[in-house]
Amino acid sequence: MLSAYPEWSGPRRRGAGERQPAMTTTVVAHEDDVVDLAGFGYDQQLHRKLGAYASFASGFSFVSILTTVFQLFAFGFAFGGPAFFWTWPLVFVGQLLVALNFAELAAHYPLAGCVYQWSRRLSSGFTGWLAGWTMLVGQIIAVSAAAIALQVVLPAVWSGFQLVGGDPALTSTSGATNAVLLGAILVALTTIVNAVGVKVMSVINSVGVTCELIGVVLLVALLFTHAERGPGVVMRTSGDRPYIWAFLASALMATYVMYGFDSAGELSEETRSPRRTAPRAILRALLASGFGGALLLLGALMAAPSVTDGQLATGGLPYVLTSRLGTGVGTALLVDVAIAIVVCTLAIQTAATRLIFSMSRDGVLPWSRQLSKVNNRTGTPILPAVVVGALAVAILFVNVGRAQLFTAITGTSVVVVYSAYLLVTGPLLIQRLKGWPRRGVGMAAGEPVSGAGHFRLGRWGLPVNILAVAYGLVMAVNIAWPRAAVYDPEGGHWYLRWFPELFLAGLALIGVAAYTVRDRQRRATTVLPLPTPVLEGVLEGVSE
Repeated sequence: MLSAYPEWSGPRRRGAGERQPAMTTTVVAHEDDVVDLAGFGYDQQLHRKLGAYASFASGFSFVSILTTVFQLFAFGFAFGGPAFFWTWPLVFVGQLLVALNFAELAAHYPLAGCVYQWSRRLSSGFTGWLAGWTMLVGQIIAVSAAAIALQVVLPAVWSGFQLVGGDPALTSTSGATNAVLLGAILVALTTIVNAVGVKVMSVINSVGVTCELIGVVLLVALLFTHAERGPGVVMRTSGDRPYIWAFLASALMATYVMYGFDSAGELSEETRSPRRTAPRAILRALLASGFGGALLLLGALMAAPSVTDGQLATGGLPYVLTSRLGTGVGTALLVDVAIAIVVCTLAIQTAATRLIFSMSRDGVLPWSRQLSKVNNRTGTPILPAVVVGALAVAILFVNVGRAQLFTAITGTSVVVVYSAYLLVTGPLLIQRLKGWPRRGVGMAAGEPVSGAGHFRLGRWGLPVNILAVAYGLVMAVNIAWPRAAVYDPEGGHWYLRWFPELFLAGLALIGVAAYTVRDRQRRATTVLPLPTPVLEGVLEGVSE
């Protein structure tokens, strides 16, 4: 049996042979789902209120092409010119390989905190814990990075949203400071929604995703009908020579956009029939994002007033919308983008909250007893939502007046999350070579296995897994590469150039220290069995 942290079991995890408690009226769940969850040793605490569309929406809103493409289009174009478009299909294919593996895992392990749960069932105790720890930090950073995107949109909708200074550009001091204020307000609101309950969160998220999908369709149609040039524009290059280096640097946009589809798995314990629903939601979220984003990029490049005057490298997509579609239609679409940013931030914070709950339920985080509590009325872990919100706001305020840090934070979030993904796909590859998903390979004794009709890769599992690991390694190294033009454009800050590497190293060191301390605490509180002669003597004394 591979490790499943039985020694770190929290107070809500049942031991083998323990009777399942009766389901309370406050827990809305299908009985089969409750029994299935009990097979993993967990009680049903979160409320199962999510259907297929809500599950898809959680993954799609995390990716949120309107949020992230609008946020980093100017960056990608500035480095690679129109041909940076080709980074999109490159990253899409690579992430699809990862998503296929994740979909199969979601069918086998329908549990909250999916990256942590998957990794710890496929690897050693430390590797599994490190995957959860790394993913958690990446998600908290991503909350901050998504909230920053409001600055790209709201001042373009109405100048009154520029609360500080007069320059709204993220690269300016006033723009960076204003982005922090808008982002902090947004995170405070999403924290309240997360505390209210999963039903409210799901309604807001589903409505927001519907608006985003409609907005993408309308925006793509309008851009194509206002085209200034043909699709051949994507063959034009610019930037450094040889072009490959500018092209690889511009890939930061696509890699930043296309992750988070696994959040559909994060909500597995709140989803009805998650073994069937979650895998499909993961793949649908990525496929919809991939095709929609590709059309959006192509339409913007075809409709831009110019691809040579430098405006695309500074104004990005908001510039295209307002200049080509007029202030009325362009502003209306920017409002839709703002809605997408709100639900994106909400989805990321929700995923991070469930990850904290899942790890705390197993007793592997500090203050696990408090962090694993679920409010009986709302069916949500409230304290983890507050913790994620507070940490995300703290990260935001570190950037007050420091515009150069935004790219560093964005690139770091990509490297951290890709590292967490590798801590899943890597151990999964090892287990596939041992015969996974046979019973007893990569799963604890007694755990249920997926039945007929659930998602399986079959004979394609091994080659898809190998390619997913290779892609993850190459792209993580590419984004972390210490390019001065990316991480320290103003010069004179060597630590910014190496920011992803330094952050990842510090994250690993803190993780090792935290794991070691927690392991020692566990060992100190473990009651060891007495040697047989001593035990016999004690029993004799008691009988006398």
